[in-house]
Parts: sequence; C-alpha cells; structure tokens
Amino acid sequence: MTFNEEFAIKEQKAKQGQTAKCHECGASNLIHDNDTGETICTDCGLVLYEQMMNKGPEWRSFTLEQKASRSRVGCPTSYSVHDKGLSTTISQIDRDALGRKLPLSTRLQMWRLRKWQIRSRVHSSVDRNLAQAMSELDRLSDKLYMSQATKEKAAVIYRKALDKGLVRGRSIATIVTASLYAACRGTGTPRSLREIAEASLVSKKDIARCYRLLLRELDVKIPVADPLTYVSKIAVKAEVSGVSQGKAIEILRKARHKRIATGKDPLGIAAAVLYIGCLQNSEKITQKDIADAAGVTEVTVRNRYKALQKELSLKIPEAKIQNR
Repeated sequence: MTFNEEFAIKEQKAKQGQTAKCHECGASNLIHDNDTGETICTDCGLVLYEQMMNKGPEWRSFTLEQKASRSRVGCPTSYSVHDKGLSTTISQIDRDALGRKLPLSTRLQMWRLRKWQIRSRVHSSVDRNLAQAMSELDRLSDKLYMSQATKEKAAVIYRKALDKGLVRGRSIATIVTASLYAACRGTGTPRSLREIAEASLVSKKDIARCYRLLLRELDVKIPVADPLTYVSKIAVKAEVSGVSQGKAIEILRKARHKRIATGKDPLGIAAAVLYIGCLQNSEKITQKDIADAAGVTEVTVRNRYKALQKELSLKIPEAKIQNR
C-alpha cells in the first residue's frame, strides 16, 4: 500500500469519526507540523508520517489583488444583493475572450439568454421587492459613505421585516431607510436621522415611525447613542484642532461618569463639549460654527454648555467666553 493510499484511508476514517491513533502507544493526541510535513504523537514523540498532502492552491499570491484574481471560487454570499450573489450574470459585452466581435447569430442567442436570465433571477413578488430594496440600499450607502458591514446589517434587518410582513402597505424606500438608520445605531456609525433623511426620498417623520416599528416588531437591540462617536465628526466639519478635541473628550468622560449626559441629544452634548474644549484651549470659534457643524441650534449648544459648566464646575475665564 502506497503512502497516498494509506493517507487517504486515514483521512476517510477521520471524516467518519474514527480518530487516528499512534502505532506505538495507542494515544490519539496527534499534531500536524505544516512546516516539516510530519504527523507527531505528543505522548511518545513518534513520527507517524513524514509527508502530508497539501490541500492548498498550487499558485502563490503576494498581494490581495493577486489572491482575488487567481482564486477559482465565486464571490461570497452577500445579504445586500437580492439573490445573495448566488446567480450568474451574463455580461453586456458581445465579444469573445480574444476581444473579437461575436457573429450575429451568436449575439441574438446571447440576447435571448440574457433576457431569460434576468427573468429567472426575479420571478416572484418577494424577489422583485428585494431587488428594488437592495437597489435603494446601494444608492443610500454610496451617498452616505457607509461601510460594507453596516450595509450588510441593514440588509439583514430589511429581510427580517419582509419575512414578518412589515413592508406590506408601506413604502419600500421608507423601510430601507429605517433599516439603514437602525444598522447605523447598532454598529456605532455616526450618522444622524436628519442626515439619512436628507439622503433618502422620504421625510424624517416617516423614517422615525418605521424605525420605531422595526424596534418593536423585530425586537432589535439598539445601544444607547454615545456622544463620543460624534466628537471627531463635528470637529472635522468645524476645523477644530486635535488639542481641543482631546480636552472635549476628557470633559465628556467626566460628564458620562456623573451621568450628566443621560437622556440628552448626543449631538448637542458633543457640540457643547467641543465648544468648551475650544475655550479652554484659547481657540477662537463661535457657537454658531459649532452648531452648524453639528446640525443643532445655538440655543441647544448654549444650554448644554451652561449645564456642563455648572455640574462639572469648569473654570473658564470670562474673557474667553463667546456668544454667551
């Protein structure tokens, strides 16, 4: 019996639940050294096999682009595609592998195949609903610069809502936008409801109503919004220095420790601590600039600023206070 046959028998036994054992001591604690290609018993040290079958690819890759181009498997399944990416797409290019134009009879045949391929991919009402919803989700994600993880989570939430029948009688765009907002809250992505409503085709009121419906019916656990995730975003828009951001984060941590920020709008709290950080760092900025960058009113920034200054006993010279 050759080594390959013996190895195949051992591998088949292992697949069937029969663990390979050492010939010397009968122990089953075997380790496989991929560098030397040896199978060793950890109890007595006996080398059972000196060769191992390499199940990896026969090619090498040194970059992610090479690995993706040389891989012979299909793309991974994605919930943000209506058929999860499992179907085949026939290209619109009517040329062969060498770039030559196809004959007319072949082009007509490919046109017919492409038409029936599209019809077979979307053959039920659920597929048509998902196709339209995932197209809208792609548009919103690209417009709001969403990550792939947030996009996938939003697609999963929408599929759950579709399975429960929550989309019936409601706008697809509204449920998609509410699912995306829920995904942003779940992943900690700093996107406010106002920003998502401006990028979508529906009103902020309808999105909020569908968002509450999703939370109630799907039992989605959404963490409390953290103002810390909005500090850097507001600071970039208002062109605040890094030193002022550091002071703002320190003030925010003290406010969270004393539970001052509980129940308040996270955007208002983030804008207020940034304003205080700028004052302590002698950085010239107005409450209007901070409010415009955060998307809140000057009254909100002023009220949060006064509350934080009183509760934390912050020492700010009167000469530095602006727009009070």
